[in-house]
Amino acid sequence: MGLPIRGSISAMPRRQRGAVLVLVTVALLAILAMGALAMDGGHLLLNKARLQNAVDAAALSGAKTLSKALDDPDAYLAAAADARQTFENNALAAGNSELSVAMTAAGGKNGFVVVEFSASVYGAFVPTPAPGSDVRYVRVSVPDFPLTGFLWGVLQALGDGAAPDKAVAAIATAGPSPTAAPCDLSPLVVCGVEQAGTYHGYQFGDLEVLKTAANDESLANGNYQLLDFGNGAKTVGELLAGGGTLCPEVGEKVPTKPGNTVGQAISGLNTRMNEYDGSFKNTEDDYPPDLVVGYDKVGKDPALSLDANGVIVHGASKKSAGVPVSADSNGNLSYTDPATSATVPLLDYNDWKDASSACLQGQGSCTDGGVFERRILKIVVGDCTGLKGGATQVPVLGFGCFFLVQPGIHTGGDAQIFGQFVEECEGDGVAGPTPEDDQGPMIIQLYKTFLENGSTPSKDS
Repeated sequence: MGLPIRGSISAMPRRQRGAVLVLVTVALLAILAMGALAMDGGHLLLNKARLQNAVDAAALSGAKTLSKALDDPDAYLAAAADARQTFENNALAAGNSELSVAMTAAGGKNGFVVVEFSASVYGAFVPTPAPGSDVRYVRVSVPDFPLTGFLWGVLQALGDGAAPDKAVAAIATAGPSPTAAPCDLSPLVVCGVEQAGTYHGYQFGDLEVLKTAANDESLANGNYQLLDFGNGAKTVGELLAGGGTLCPEVGEKVPTKPGNTVGQAISGLNTRMNEYDGSFKNTEDDYPPDLVVGYDKVGKDPALSLDANGVIVHGASKKSAGVPVSADSNGNLSYTDPATSATVPLLDYNDWKDASSACLQGQGSCTDGGVFERRILKIVVGDCTGLKGGATQVPVLGFGCFFLVQPGIHTGGDAQIFGQFVEECEGDGVAGPTPEDDQGPMIIQLYKTFLENGSTPSKDS
């Protein structure tokens, strides 16, 4: 028997040691790469969502502020400040510490968040609008939010050397959208007519009777401008207090409610003015007052009333017929003092708007528990042509927003509500399928963001 050949057996493992090392190295790199994708990828998605939520909220906040003062040329400054403040509030919230740190490193919210404005949702957006620009849309963006790279360097090393640093960006656009069907309508109707240059016969600041007295049946015999959105007087009171859910559309018909329904109607309405009577006592939580509830008085009573001729007058009493009240083209209410012939201004929509703005900015007094725009009533504008007496159907022409000038008043069978027509009004409805064709109040909503003056939709919004 021959001797065994030992050399050939021991040589094979020595030749394979290098191959195993390469396989282990490749496997380790693959494991690291998968770990980087899982850890850093999840981290990217989480912070992208957090950042998008923050810019969405900031854009909505800025657009909301802008909508309150469209006629103020410096309104964009307050809108930009509110947008950045809302973003900062989100960045400082629990769980957003990385966003807060990045914002601080960039010099604070002013250096981290970009806020721009435009008259069109398609742009062009600029940080400082030209004087006189009718800006309505707000765009908020964060172009660079750097993130911690746990295993990001592995992906960069495996790449071609041009892999970017780990960061995310986000952009959001918000602004008004008209809606044909506001869902918090008051059960009132005013008659509209076709008149060029007006909204169915109404112009900004016009002082109108929103509910007639018992001796005024201008709508139709037995009707006093009330609509039947529910069952009986209790529902009328609740809807005038602000509990509406019905959403009629332009072209539909809405039913009237015959009878004056004085007590419930006025008690429900006056919760908006911080007055709680009858069945509405202790309902402040359900029906909060407006932020600003001031109005003109004569003694302890509201100053305005309707005289026997259907004219709105100031200071009527048993001894005085009162003096007619007028509104100028800017919506300023006043009357002429018969003793001095001097023009006496009255508290009106413009005063309320200024006082509300000061309240929101912490520069004026606010009603305890008050809510913005409770004194804005959303009302059906109807076609009253040829209506019959009793319960009848009124075709809807549109929706008018009226400022409640003073609490509703009632004496015996009389019930009177006065309001100023507001040209622009924010509603709580939902935009229709073609918002550009809708009529009526507006909502504030997010839009798809378009870059390069509307030519390129953003993937980040």
